[in-house]
Amino acid sequence: MKVVKKIFSSKSIVTLAWIIGIMLIWEIAALYIEQIKRTPENVLPHISQIIESIFSDKMVSNNQTALQIVLVNAKDTLLRAGTGFIIGMACGFILALIMELSGIVEKMIFPYLMALQMIPILGMAPIVLAITHDISTSRIVIAAILTFYPVATNTLAGFKAVEREKRELMYSYSASRFDIYIKTLIPSCIPYFFTGLKISAPMAITASILVDTLQGDGGLGCMLSQSLKHAMSIYVFWQIVIFSAVVGILSFYLMGIIEKIVSPHYHKKKAKAGE
Repeated sequence: MKVVKKIFSSKSIVTLAWIIGIMLIWEIAALYIEQIKRTPENVLPHISQIIESIFSDKMVSNNQTALQIVLVNAKDTLLRAGTGFIIGMACGFILALIMELSGIVEKMIFPYLMALQMIPILGMAPIVLAITHDISTSRIVIAAILTFYPVATNTLAGFKAVEREKRELMYSYSASRFDIYIKTLIPSCIPYFFTGLKISAPMAITASILVDTLQGDGGLGCMLSQSLKHAMSIYVFWQIVIFSAVVGILSFYLMGIIEKIVSPHYHKKKAKAGE
Protein backbone atom coordinates (compact mmCIF):
# COMPACT_ATOMS: atom_id res chain seq x y z
CA MET A 1 0.00 0.00 0.00
CA LYS A 2 2.85 2.34 0.87
CA VAL A 3 4.53 1.55 -2.45
CA VAL A 4 1.36 2.43 -4.39
CA LYS A 5 0.95 5.63 -2.41
CA LYS A 6 4.58 6.56 -3.05
CA ILE A 7 4.17 5.93 -6.79
CA PHE A 8 1.09 8.14 -7.07
CA SER A 9 2.70 10.89 -4.99
CA SER A 10 5.75 10.94 -7.29
CA LYS A 11 6.16 14.20 -9.21
CA SER A 12 7.11 12.29 -12.36
CA ILE A 13 3.93 10.20 -12.25
CA VAL A 14 1.78 13.28 -11.61
CA THR A 15 3.44 15.13 -14.51
CA LEU A 16 2.98 12.12 -16.82
CA ALA A 17 -0.68 11.88 -15.82
CA TRP A 18 -1.20 15.56 -16.66
CA ILE A 19 0.50 15.13 -20.07
CA ILE A 20 -1.63 12.09 -20.92
CA GLY A 21 -4.76 13.89 -19.74
CA ILE A 22 -4.05 16.97 -21.87
CA MET A 23 -3.29 14.82 -24.93
CA LEU A 24 -6.52 12.87 -24.43
CA ILE A 25 -8.60 16.05 -24.16
CA TRP A 26 -6.80 17.46 -27.22
CA GLU A 27 -7.60 14.36 -29.32
CA ILE A 28 -11.26 14.34 -28.22
CA ALA A 29 -11.58 18.02 -29.18
CA ALA A 30 -9.79 17.39 -32.50
CA LEU A 31 -12.17 14.51 -33.30
CA TYR A 32 -15.17 16.70 -32.52
CA ILE A 33 -13.89 19.58 -34.69
CA GLU A 34 -13.12 17.12 -37.46
CA GLN A 35 -16.83 16.30 -37.62
CA ILE A 36 -17.98 19.91 -37.93
CA LYS A 37 -15.12 21.61 -39.86
CA ARG A 38 -13.96 20.98 -43.43
CA THR A 39 -10.35 21.87 -42.59
CA PRO A 40 -9.79 20.85 -38.95
CA GLU A 41 -6.01 21.35 -39.15
CA ASN A 42 -6.67 25.09 -39.33
CA VAL A 43 -8.51 24.94 -35.99
CA LEU A 44 -7.17 22.03 -33.95
CA PRO A 45 -5.20 19.31 -35.74
CA HIS A 46 -4.52 15.87 -34.35
CA ILE A 47 -1.29 15.47 -32.41
CA SER A 48 -0.16 12.92 -34.99
CA GLN A 49 -0.55 15.54 -37.74
CA ILE A 50 1.66 18.00 -35.86
CA ILE A 51 4.30 15.32 -35.25
CA GLU A 52 4.16 14.39 -38.95
CA SER A 53 4.70 18.04 -39.92
CA ILE A 54 7.84 18.14 -37.74
CA PHE A 55 9.47 15.34 -39.72
CA SER A 56 8.03 16.36 -43.10
CA ASP A 57 10.47 17.46 -45.81
CA LYS A 58 7.81 19.53 -47.58
CA MET A 59 8.96 23.10 -48.27
CA VAL A 60 6.48 25.66 -46.95
CA SER A 61 8.34 29.00 -47.40
CA ASN A 62 11.69 30.21 -48.78
CA ASN A 63 12.77 26.63 -49.55
CA GLN A 64 12.47 25.72 -45.87
CA THR A 65 10.42 23.09 -44.10
CA ALA A 66 8.13 24.05 -41.21
CA LEU A 67 10.68 22.76 -38.69
CA GLN A 68 13.54 24.70 -40.29
CA ILE A 69 11.50 27.92 -40.13
CA VAL A 70 10.81 27.36 -36.43
CA LEU A 71 14.42 26.56 -35.52
CA VAL A 72 15.97 29.42 -37.52
CA ASN A 73 13.64 31.99 -35.97
CA ALA A 74 13.88 30.40 -32.52
CA LYS A 75 17.58 31.28 -32.45
CA ASP A 76 16.83 35.02 -32.72
CA THR A 77 13.96 34.94 -30.23
CA LEU A 78 15.80 32.89 -27.59
CA LEU A 79 18.96 35.00 -27.94
CA ARG A 80 17.00 38.19 -27.26
CA ALA A 81 15.06 36.58 -24.42
CA GLY A 82 18.27 35.18 -22.89
CA THR A 83 20.10 38.50 -23.10
CA GLY A 84 17.17 40.34 -21.52
CA PHE A 85 16.87 37.65 -18.84
CA ILE A 86 20.53 38.00 -17.81
CA ILE A 87 20.32 41.81 -17.73
CA GLY A 88 17.07 41.73 -15.74
CA MET A 89 18.49 39.13 -13.34
CA ALA A 90 21.59 41.23 -12.60
CA CYS A 91 19.67 44.50 -12.26
CA GLY A 92 16.97 42.88 -10.10
CA PHE A 93 19.49 41.42 -7.66
CA ILE A 94 21.48 44.67 -7.42
CA LEU A 95 18.33 46.73 -6.81
CA ALA A 96 17.14 44.29 -4.12
CA LEU A 97 20.52 44.64 -2.43
CA ILE A 98 20.33 48.44 -2.59
CA MET A 99 16.79 48.42 -1.17
CA GLU A 100 17.95 46.16 1.67
CA LEU A 101 20.86 48.51 2.41
CA SER A 102 18.62 51.60 2.40
CA GLY A 103 15.04 51.68 3.66
CA ILE A 104 14.59 55.11 2.05
CA VAL A 105 15.46 53.73 -1.39
CA GLU A 106 13.03 50.85 -0.85
CA LYS A 107 10.17 53.22 0.03
CA MET A 108 10.95 55.40 -3.00
CA ILE A 109 11.37 52.66 -5.62
CA PHE A 110 9.12 49.76 -4.58
CA PRO A 111 5.77 51.42 -5.50
CA TYR A 112 7.12 52.21 -8.98
CA LEU A 113 8.25 48.61 -9.39
CA MET A 114 4.69 47.44 -8.73
CA ALA A 115 3.29 50.05 -11.14
CA LEU A 116 5.75 48.95 -13.84
CA GLN A 117 4.63 45.34 -13.48
CA MET A 118 0.98 46.31 -14.03
CA ILE A 119 1.65 47.71 -17.52
CA PRO A 120 0.59 45.11 -20.14
CA ILE A 121 3.39 43.73 -22.33
CA LEU A 122 1.56 44.70 -25.52
CA GLY A 123 1.14 48.24 -24.25
CA MET A 124 4.76 48.46 -23.13
CA ALA A 125 6.24 47.34 -26.47
CA PRO A 126 5.47 50.53 -28.52
CA ILE A 127 6.73 52.74 -25.67
CA VAL A 128 10.04 50.88 -25.38
CA LEU A 129 10.44 50.86 -29.19
CA ALA A 130 9.87 54.62 -29.32
CA ILE A 131 12.61 55.11 -26.71
CA THR A 132 15.20 52.68 -28.10
CA HIS A 133 14.46 53.18 -31.84
CA ASP A 134 15.63 49.61 -32.41
CA ILE A 135 13.38 46.54 -32.66
CA SER A 136 15.97 44.05 -31.40
CA THR A 137 16.97 46.26 -28.46
CA SER A 138 13.34 46.86 -27.50
CA ARG A 139 12.70 43.11 -27.24
CA ILE A 140 15.74 42.67 -25.00
CA VAL A 141 14.60 45.56 -22.80
CA ILE A 142 11.10 44.13 -22.41
CA ALA A 143 12.48 40.68 -21.49
CA ALA A 144 14.75 42.41 -18.95
CA ILE A 145 11.85 44.37 -17.44
CA LEU A 146 9.74 41.23 -16.99
CA THR A 147 12.70 39.43 -15.39
CA PHE A 148 13.62 42.40 -13.25
CA TYR A 149 10.49 42.58 -11.05
CA PRO A 150 10.20 38.92 -9.88
CA VAL A 151 13.93 38.74 -9.17
CA ALA A 152 14.01 42.04 -7.25
CA THR A 153 10.92 41.36 -5.12
CA ASN A 154 11.80 37.74 -4.31
CA THR A 155 15.42 38.55 -3.48
CA LEU A 156 14.30 41.41 -1.24
CA ALA A 157 11.89 39.00 0.48
CA GLY A 158 14.86 36.67 1.01
CA PHE A 159 16.83 39.43 2.73
CA LYS A 160 13.84 40.26 4.93
CA ALA A 161 13.35 36.58 5.85
CA VAL A 162 16.74 36.35 7.60
CA GLU A 163 16.07 36.08 11.33
CA ARG A 164 17.05 39.03 13.49
CA GLU A 165 18.94 36.65 15.80
CA LYS A 166 21.34 35.71 12.98
CA ARG A 167 22.14 39.35 12.33
CA GLU A 168 22.66 40.05 16.02
CA LEU A 169 24.90 36.98 16.35
CA MET A 170 27.11 38.28 13.52
CA TYR A 171 27.27 41.70 15.20
CA SER A 172 28.23 40.03 18.48
CA TYR A 173 31.25 38.54 16.71
CA SER A 174 32.20 42.06 15.56
CA ALA A 175 31.48 41.17 11.93
CA SER A 176 31.55 44.04 9.48
CA ARG A 177 28.50 44.91 7.41
CA PHE A 178 30.24 43.46 4.37
CA ASP A 179 30.82 40.14 6.16
CA ILE A 180 27.19 40.00 7.31
CA TYR A 181 25.96 40.32 3.74
CA ILE A 182 28.52 37.94 2.23
CA LYS A 183 28.31 35.22 4.90
CA THR A 184 24.70 35.48 6.09
CA LEU A 185 22.24 37.58 4.08
CA ILE A 186 23.23 36.75 0.50
CA PRO A 187 23.53 32.95 1.07
CA SER A 188 20.16 32.98 2.86
CA CYS A 189 18.41 34.81 0.01
CA ILE A 190 19.64 32.44 -2.74
CA PRO A 191 16.50 30.20 -2.66
CA TYR A 192 14.29 33.30 -2.96
CA PHE A 193 16.48 34.64 -5.76
CA PHE A 194 16.02 31.41 -7.74
CA THR A 195 12.28 31.49 -7.10
CA GLY A 196 12.29 34.81 -8.95
CA LEU A 197 14.35 33.27 -11.76
CA LYS A 198 11.95 30.32 -12.09
CA ILE A 199 9.05 32.75 -12.47
CA SER A 200 10.78 35.13 -14.87
CA ALA A 201 12.58 32.68 -17.21
CA PRO A 202 9.38 31.46 -18.97
CA MET A 203 7.98 35.00 -18.86
CA ALA A 204 11.01 36.40 -20.70
CA ILE A 205 10.56 33.84 -23.50
CA THR A 206 6.81 34.47 -23.73
CA ALA A 207 7.31 38.23 -23.80
CA SER A 208 9.89 37.99 -26.57
CA ILE A 209 7.49 35.94 -28.71
CA LEU A 210 4.55 38.28 -28.07
CA VAL A 211 6.57 41.37 -28.99
CA ASP A 212 7.73 39.61 -32.16
CA THR A 213 4.09 39.41 -33.30
CA LEU A 214 3.79 43.21 -33.07
CA GLN A 215 7.09 44.44 -34.44
CA GLY A 216 8.04 41.93 -37.15
CA ASP A 217 11.69 41.63 -38.23
CA GLY A 218 11.86 37.86 -37.71
CA GLY A 219 11.50 35.73 -34.63
CA LEU A 220 8.99 33.10 -33.54
CA GLY A 221 6.23 35.63 -32.94
CA CYS A 222 6.55 37.02 -36.45
CA MET A 223 6.31 33.51 -37.96
CA LEU A 224 3.38 32.79 -35.64
CA SER A 225 1.54 35.81 -36.97
CA GLN A 226 2.29 34.99 -40.62
CA SER A 227 1.17 31.40 -40.15
CA LEU A 228 -2.15 32.51 -38.68
CA LYS A 229 -2.64 34.77 -41.71
CA HIS A 230 -2.01 31.69 -43.93
CA ALA A 231 1.13 33.21 -45.42
CA MET A 232 2.67 29.78 -44.78
CA SER A 233 1.66 26.37 -43.41
CA ILE A 234 -0.58 26.51 -40.34
CA TYR A 235 1.57 23.75 -38.87
CA VAL A 236 4.29 26.37 -38.33
CA PHE A 237 1.90 27.93 -35.82
CA TRP A 238 1.35 24.65 -33.95
CA GLN A 239 5.04 23.80 -33.93
CA ILE A 240 5.84 27.22 -32.46
CA VAL A 241 3.17 26.79 -29.78
CA ILE A 242 4.56 23.40 -28.73
CA PHE A 243 8.19 24.55 -29.01
CA SER A 244 7.49 27.62 -26.84
CA ALA A 245 5.72 25.53 -24.20
CA VAL A 246 8.58 23.00 -24.06
CA VAL A 247 11.28 25.70 -23.88
CA GLY A 248 9.36 27.56 -21.15
CA ILE A 249 9.06 24.40 -19.04
CA LEU A 250 12.70 23.49 -19.63
CA SER A 251 13.83 26.99 -18.61
CA PHE A 252 11.95 26.56 -15.32
CA TYR A 253 13.62 23.21 -14.61
CA LEU A 254 17.02 24.56 -15.70
CA MET A 255 16.79 27.23 -13.00
CA GLY A 256 15.98 24.47 -10.51
CA ILE A 257 19.04 22.44 -11.56
CA ILE A 258 21.32 25.48 -11.28
CA GLU A 259 19.82 26.23 -7.85
CA LYS A 260 20.69 22.71 -6.64
CA ILE A 261 24.26 23.18 -7.85
CA VAL A 262 24.61 26.62 -6.26
CA SER A 263 22.94 25.82 -2.93
CA PRO A 264 23.05 22.03 -2.35
CA HIS A 265 22.89 22.44 1.45
CA TYR A 266 19.50 24.14 1.24
CA HIS A 267 18.02 21.27 -0.75
CA LYS A 268 19.49 18.63 1.57
CA LYS A 269 17.95 20.46 4.51
CA LYS A 270 14.62 20.73 2.67
CA ALA A 271 14.67 17.02 1.80
CA LYS A 272 15.32 16.05 5.43
CA ALA A 273 12.47 18.29 6.56
CA GLY A 274 10.12 16.55 4.12
CA GLU A 275 10.98 13.06 5.42
